[in-house]
Amino acid sequence: MMRRKRQPASDKGEGAASNSKRKRSRSAAPESQQPVPEETHKSVFGLFLQEAGVTLKVGATSNEIAVNQVVFQKRIQQQLQRSPRYPGIVQEFITGLESYIEDPEKFKNCLLPCVPRLSDGDSGCVNSFQESLLRMLLGVEMLQTFIINALLEKLPEFMLEGGGDGGLSIPRLIINQLKWLDRVVDGKELAAKLMELVSVAPVETQCDIITSLAEILEDSQHSDVARELNALLQVNTQLTVPILDALSSLNLSSSLLTEVREAVTTTLVAVQLEDLPVVVKFILHSVSAADAFEVVAGLRRKLELEQCVLPSVLQASQSRLKNKRPGSSSSTPAAGGSQDSIVLILDGIKSAVRFQRAISEAWLKAIESVDEAENHKVIDLLVLFILHSTNANQSRRGAERVLRAKLRTGLIQETLLQKTFRDYAQVMRGYFPSVLALAQTLLRSPDPRVVPFGGHMYQHAFTAFDSYCQQEVVGSLVTHVCSGLGGEVDAALELLCGLVTEKPSELASYAVFVKGILDYMENLTAQQIRRLFHLLSVLAFGQQQKGSHIQDDMHIVIRKQLSSTIPKYKRIGIIGAVMIIGSMGASRLKGKELQNGSLPQETFRQLTALLELVKSSSESTPEAAALYYDELANLIMSATLDPQVLETIAGSVLDDFQIDFVVDLGPEISGSLPFPASVMYDLDEEESQGSIAINLLPLLAKDVQHKEQQSSGRRQTPHKRVSPLCLAPFFRLLRLCEEKRHNGDLEEIDALLGCPLILTNMDAVEKMESMSKAEREFLCTLLFLTINWFREVINSFCTQKDVEMKMKVMTRLQNITYLQTLLERALAGTPGYVPPVANFDGERTDGISPLSTSPVNKEKKVGAGKKRKAPGKNSESCSLETTEAEKSQQEQPEKEKEKPIRQGVSLVSCRAFFRELDIEVLSVLQCGLLSRSLLDSELHTEVRDEVLLGPSEMVFLLEDMLQKLEFSLTAAPAKRAPFLKGRTSKSVGFSHLQQRSSKDIASCCIQLLPALCSHLENCHNHFQALLSENNGIVDGPATDVQEHHLMSSAYQLLLRVLNRTFSWSGFSQPGQRGLLKKALGVLAGRLKEGGAELNLEQLVKHSFEYLVNFSSTAPSLGSALSLSQLLSTVSEKGGNPAAYREQSASVAKRFLCQVWVTAAGEKERGNKFNEALHSLLRIYLEHVDDILKAVEEIAGEGIPELVSASKEESSSSWPTLSRQTFLVFYKVLMGELEKAARKIPAYKISDNNEAQSEKLLTWNLAVRDFLILVNLVKLFDSRAVLNVCLKNGRLFLESFLKLGMPLLDNSFKRHKEDVQSLLKTFQLSTRQLHHMCGHSKTRQDTSLTNHVPAIKKSLELFVYRVKAMLTLNNCQEAFWIGNLKNRNLKGEEILSQRSQESEDDEEEEEPEPHSLLQQESSEDEAPESDSEASKRVNGGDDVDQAALTDGSDST
Repeated sequence: MMRRKRQPASDKGEGAASNSKRKRSRSAAPESQQPVPEETHKSVFGLFLQEAGVTLKVGATSNEIAVNQVVFQKRIQQQLQRSPRYPGIVQEFITGLESYIEDPEKFKNCLLPCVPRLSDGDSGCVNSFQESLLRMLLGVEMLQTFIINALLEKLPEFMLEGGGDGGLSIPRLIINQLKWLDRVVDGKELAAKLMELVSVAPVETQCDIITSLAEILEDSQHSDVARELNALLQVNTQLTVPILDALSSLNLSSSLLTEVREAVTTTLVAVQLEDLPVVVKFILHSVSAADAFEVVAGLRRKLELEQCVLPSVLQASQSRLKNKRPGSSSSTPAAGGSQDSIVLILDGIKSAVRFQRAISEAWLKAIESVDEAENHKVIDLLVLFILHSTNANQSRRGAERVLRAKLRTGLIQETLLQKTFRDYAQVMRGYFPSVLALAQTLLRSPDPRVVPFGGHMYQHAFTAFDSYCQQEVVGSLVTHVCSGLGGEVDAALELLCGLVTEKPSELASYAVFVKGILDYMENLTAQQIRRLFHLLSVLAFGQQQKGSHIQDDMHIVIRKQLSSTIPKYKRIGIIGAVMIIGSMGASRLKGKELQNGSLPQETFRQLTALLELVKSSSESTPEAAALYYDELANLIMSATLDPQVLETIAGSVLDDFQIDFVVDLGPEISGSLPFPASVMYDLDEEESQGSIAINLLPLLAKDVQHKEQQSSGRRQTPHKRVSPLCLAPFFRLLRLCEEKRHNGDLEEIDALLGCPLILTNMDAVEKMESMSKAEREFLCTLLFLTINWFREVINSFCTQKDVEMKMKVMTRLQNITYLQTLLERALAGTPGYVPPVANFDGERTDGISPLSTSPVNKEKKVGAGKKRKAPGKNSESCSLETTEAEKSQQEQPEKEKEKPIRQGVSLVSCRAFFRELDIEVLSVLQCGLLSRSLLDSELHTEVRDEVLLGPSEMVFLLEDMLQKLEFSLTAAPAKRAPFLKGRTSKSVGFSHLQQRSSKDIASCCIQLLPALCSHLENCHNHFQALLSENNGIVDGPATDVQEHHLMSSAYQLLLRVLNRTFSWSGFSQPGQRGLLKKALGVLAGRLKEGGAELNLEQLVKHSFEYLVNFSSTAPSLGSALSLSQLLSTVSEKGGNPAAYREQSASVAKRFLCQVWVTAAGEKERGNKFNEALHSLLRIYLEHVDDILKAVEEIAGEGIPELVSASKEESSSSWPTLSRQTFLVFYKVLMGELEKAARKIPAYKISDNNEAQSEKLLTWNLAVRDFLILVNLVKLFDSRAVLNVCLKNGRLFLESFLKLGMPLLDNSFKRHKEDVQSLLKTFQLSTRQLHHMCGHSKTRQDTSLTNHVPAIKKSLELFVYRVKAMLTLNNCQEAFWIGNLKNRNLKGEEILSQRSQESEDDEEEEEPEPHSLLQQESSEDEAPESDSEASKRVNGGDDVDQAALTDGSDST
């Protein structure tokens, strides 16, 4: 038996102390002249020791030993055994020992190591280190039990004493004697006595005993002791650390270890913070792979780090109190101690996940299993950072995957991250590389739901960490900006702008890094350039001017860009200069008072010089000047400028505008003009004395003349050029200056709202065929400029409260809608025309491609809007007509009915050439809707005290609103621009909108929701009244086609606007829950009062019920689709979307079973109708409870009705199913059937017989539906139908092989007939697919033959998979291979070249010998015929077949 390795008898501290004493005694021995007194006790104990070689000393001197301790033990044993009084001599020896150690000093000497006797000649044989006397005696087996009893009886005497001389602890010395004995004679007794002592000893002694148990006891006692320690742990948490240390060292069985670990986990909540690291380490390091998830989930549930850290407010107050105390030291506060403990806890977790893969996977699974945002804890984020920081790629990828998934579902939120950084900054600092790497990954993500979280990580890291981390954060953000990815650049710039607002002094230290972005401005959009220069100008020229060292670089860049002749760089220079002006001229506010009254004189001088530089640089080209006006207008609107600066900018604007663009109306208009001039659209007829007009036609004529002179190369006399392009931008600047100077009052310029324009007679549009190309283009440009002027006028005055001004705004809206109808017709007659630029910050202002002039029937816009009298003192003062030319506008609808309507081009592609409408314009939607019921017989309104909105104007505003929402509330994924491909910016025309956050846009929409609901109800009531008038007939005699079209468009637009609003992804963020409840409250409040008291689920329920009411009056399939999408969107906002599935499916089915007729009496048709039908049918099948039953209903009932109907008729049960829409139905049915097959649950070994039968039945239904759809190809054999069938047929076949065949493998014995029936049905489908492959080959259609190889492969796999199933069930004899002939869709045989040469050959009638694998079944039953059960193997002319025989049993 091997000896156990000997360990020192005392711990390190005591060993060092005893060694130092020994050294002192040795060194003092030669110097001491007096001999040390020896013990003269001559008992058996003393005599035996002396004879064995040990000399007992008195006092502080250690006992001496003259021989090796092994020799000493052997001599003692021999003396005792050879004594004639044996075994009684043993008791005498023990009695002598007990009496000797009664003296504390002697007892202490016996506990301390003996020293070698140096005076003896044979002292060289004695080791320099010897054990204590008592420990050497414990090595004598016949004495061991008695000495242990004596020691343990002495132990209580010293329990309450502190450290004696030199800090020695007698109880610890006693326990050390028992450690690492070569053999324990009675281990069970020793264990019992030690545990007995533990129950009565003070805490310090308890800890010593418990931690020494593993070194004292043998393995056989470990289990019993572990159980006792486990019980002790439940009642005494003070001993947690020593008990867990002991348990970690004990040799325990896995079951006992599990029991102990569970007990430890239950006490976790009561453990002291400083003990937690040991507890966590014990729990994780005692885990097996099998129970890792359960243990980790329990640990995560019980570990409450949030309770381990004081709230920040309490920490701050405690630190202030500590600082106020006199003589307080700078000791680490309690918070620091808690942070250290948490660091140790995380280190324990880190070591566990690093070395045990099962634990890392368990942590990921435990975090994934949390399904409520409130249940996520700080430990979840910390563990994800730990997993990401480990070197294992799998852990890193797993952490990223879990974090992304949690962010997509909104379960991990920014508040949790904020709490983590706020309370655990010291802990998080250790994981900064992982924080930075994760933030980079999230910010680059194309998923808009995870990008904000990456931004928050950057923000908190910059705020909470030291300067090194801040530098890394800024460097990483600069890298994002320079990447060229739109979404990534926007997010990084937004973060940098946020940091410069919150932490300007800290960010200023890294201004040089940010300045480096100036080298990468090529890839930035105008809005990104604005943000960049705003960021840099605040750093360089802001009030604090912390980054003043980059001022010179900024000036150099701006001057260089402004002096460039390339429009792109000049545009950058103008935007940058205006941003610098904004930062330099920002109001210096100190509280509410101005600091020193104004800007410093030097700053003001630099600012005015920069203003002059920009103005002079931009005057050369109209586009640059217009951009300068727009940028200045944006600055004035968004920034708070110093009054002195504002006055400098605004001082001359009004005068300059009047000089450049306004003329007094005289008797005649002189000058050489291409068209006769007319004063048009005057809303202030009664104030014609001294009235003014916008001089548009003469200015445009001069501008055209100037361009002609430039192109001919003639030199121009240097003078200021006034371009009509600058009219709208300059007026916008003027309006915003007036608003700022007069607190929103526009009285100074309100004449411009109603003043006329100098234009030409608009009847000229009807005579365009006789004009030259230049004249046609001139007229189109004039129309564009007029519309843009009116749009800017509406922007300016839409928020005015005066009723008369509101009425004028409404009239200007009518002017726009009418002019747009003229423009559509004018553009149709002017192919290749390029409109004038209206948005000057776009990517390109030159070289714009001509407009597409594909004609589109635009009947709905002809004669747009009903004319009505304006309310006021004189209701006739505000009519549209001021000249004879305009009077024709009122008669336009009647004229248009008499003559054929000229088709116009769609203005959708012209959006970039119209001035942007501000979002405030949408407030006009809050006006009531003008409908036929409010008009008298002369088409005049009977209600004169209310501003009403016409249908055409409402459609115009709703179209604009929908475009704005689709731009702002639809988060587009970040995509890299294709290499060497022109950038097509979708942001052109949304410059003002880009400067608002999506939350602001959503809030504006929610404010408009009551008005939108009112309009929706008005449309509903309109169509309801129309149906009742016409006795339920849509195209009855009371139907006005034009009005019906406008109201139908408005209906659909309103539903689309509501759907886009509620589809905003921001509603899923925790901070926007109140906004969502407010929006739903508006809808619910239309149905039930008191919406504010309802919870979210109730709000969703009432909103859904409110919207369902509109399903009865949907005027078109497009409206029906929009309503179905809106219902689906609203139902998903609650916690239980499944509750609304049945109702959503019912509404969609009602729409599908409805006949859709236009107001003209024709059935709806065309591409848009088909697209809407496709989406609506998908919504129905996605929401229906049993999709397989629904597919069978349409394919098995609706389509046969269509087949039996005449050519122009539809299915009677599904009226939307006609020959024109069959392809739409077929595509959706095949696609949804294939999806449903993929979702059938896979076979599990644990499935019982009932579950197997249910899955088998589901597959039977799916296969039956598939057969019906595949056989339809025989009736509808168009190329598109074949393509759909081949594509989805292969996918269905693959799903069957993957999910269905394992089920058949295990169901064959119990459900043989069902399996056989299913395979027979499926075989008919596969045979038809084979015929389609042959048909594709004969047609040589590449779009069809591309599918053939993949389908043939799947068919072959199916054959061998069936063979494998039969083999598995011992029925391989039921499988045989025959030949299947290639046939076309009609079943006619396709003759190959070989068969044509040998027509009489019967090779195809009988199988070849080598391919005939037919065998007799075990029951001697005949196999089926080839026509009943053949399976294809490959696609040759003669295809080997496999058949399944009936009634073959497994053997």
